[in-house]
Amino acid sequence: SIAKLIDYIENQILLGHLQRTDFSKDLLTRGLEIASRLRGGVPSGSEIQEDDFLNREFKGVVIDALGLDAVITGVLKQRIEEVKKCLNAKASLAVIFLCGSALEGILLGVATQNVIQFNQAALSPKDKNGNVRRLYDWTLNDLINVARELGLLGEDVKKFSHVLRDFRNYIHPYQQISSGFDPDQHTARICWQVLQAAIVQLSK
Repeated sequence: SIAKLIDYIENQILLGHLQRTDFSKDLLTRGLEIASRLRGGVPSGSEIQEDDFLNREFKGVVIDALGLDAVITGVLKQRIEEVKKCLNAKASLAVIFLCGSALEGILLGVATQNVIQFNQAALSPKDKNGNVRRLYDWTLNDLINVARELGLLGEDVKKFSHVLRDFRNYIHPYQQISSGFDPDQHTARICWQVLQAAIVQLSK
């Protein structure tokens, strides 16, 4: 669909594979308006703009509010502190990897506390026999999509969480080389915003 195409373009811009200057904001907005009219509904979450997301302020982001067990909570707190240090040191690649692993740990922790709901979700991953995979075999992609389906994450966090997931895949050096990925502070800020927003939404 048009909306999915525009969502793909925006993600590719964030990943650095396409240039923002080649796709004006007005053009993308008009495309989303056309998609909305064709659907006969309201505009989708694809209209969430990167600048709007980055400019949000998150206060009182507390890992304890997630209600996870003490052991994983302690590990997550350590990673959050590491993220802050890496942001200050402008260690962008480290921020991306830490945010990605923390997000996956948080979502898996939430899933293990809500096993029935996650397993019964329409988007839960299945094996070749149609059985739901064990939670520990779910990918970050699976966790994000099901958390959104259950209303635990908003469309904004879902969208940018997938961007973070794509960034984190560059932990493999050869994949980073082949794609020409060169993370900077802007990339790191997106990932940090995703993690903070996810914690806030999941805490509710």
